[in-house]
Amino acid sequence: MATQGVSRGRAWLMAARPQTLPAAAAPVLVGTGLAVYRDVFAPIPAVAALVGALLIQVGTNFANDYYDAQSGVDSDEREGFTRVTQSGLIGPSEVRRAMVGTFALAIALGTYLVFVGGLPIVVVGLSSVAAGVLYAGGPYPFGSYGLGDLFVFVFFGLVAVTGTYYVQAAALTRSFPLWLPPGTLPLAAVVASLPAAGLSTNILVVNNLRDRETDMAAGKRSLVVIIGYRWSRVEFLCMTGMAYVIPVIFWLTGYGPLVLAPLLTMPYAASIAATVLTRTDGDALNPALERVGKLLAAHSLLFALGLAVPGVL
Repeated sequence: MATQGVSRGRAWLMAARPQTLPAAAAPVLVGTGLAVYRDVFAPIPAVAALVGALLIQVGTNFANDYYDAQSGVDSDEREGFTRVTQSGLIGPSEVRRAMVGTFALAIALGTYLVFVGGLPIVVVGLSSVAAGVLYAGGPYPFGSYGLGDLFVFVFFGLVAVTGTYYVQAAALTRSFPLWLPPGTLPLAAVVASLPAAGLSTNILVVNNLRDRETDMAAGKRSLVVIIGYRWSRVEFLCMTGMAYVIPVIFWLTGYGPLVLAPLLTMPYAASIAATVLTRTDGDALNPALERVGKLLAAHSLLFALGLAVPGVL
């Protein structure tokens, strides 16, 4: 992407990468939908969880932009969206300050969630911020050692959905929990997190499929670099399939037919898979990357509604 004539505001928007925000919002919607169904919905903790998730996502984007430029992972040969540090649109020190400031805001907001959810939220919040930094930074950036997919699966799926449900359920206890109070983390919340976890991971899979050759040249060992195109595509299909099996499991266990609403997105998912299974170039995978984000948003919204609507009827 040409960088001539890019305004300052546009450059900061590029650094924040708003197209990635569905990965932060989607699990919060699912966790909230389940909270409504199980009659533990608490609006203020739900909104705080959403804003906190968005801040952590933006902070992680700033961190990736900064650290990938510093380590040389980003180069002129990269086919992905423009990185502002590597392209010179914004100075490294400014991006680093933006990263620190965004994470600081997330931690400040987290003090309220700690008041609601107690010690478990301290652990979840600090580990989420640390993971956002250590994905691309630090002496052992795990995004460069094949652990990025696991990071996304855990923090943008399991932790985000269960954490959202937990802070709402814990708010009803009116105490400062030192551990998980009974009923605040049901198995249903863990299982409900799997579609968001899988589709969020697929965003990274598509990103790394596109960047495999330049990552190899830069010495970055993403999981795609380690296992190759074939098995990465198998991973993509497994994650996609899981996203459609879970609503069926909920339906079979008594959650009602509306929980099957995410299946309406299956044709869209199939069209994305057709691209991912046959292409490796940025011209095809950049649009596919955005489409996976839209799929995640649509699937999660429908899943959240399918869970929530019976709870309010």
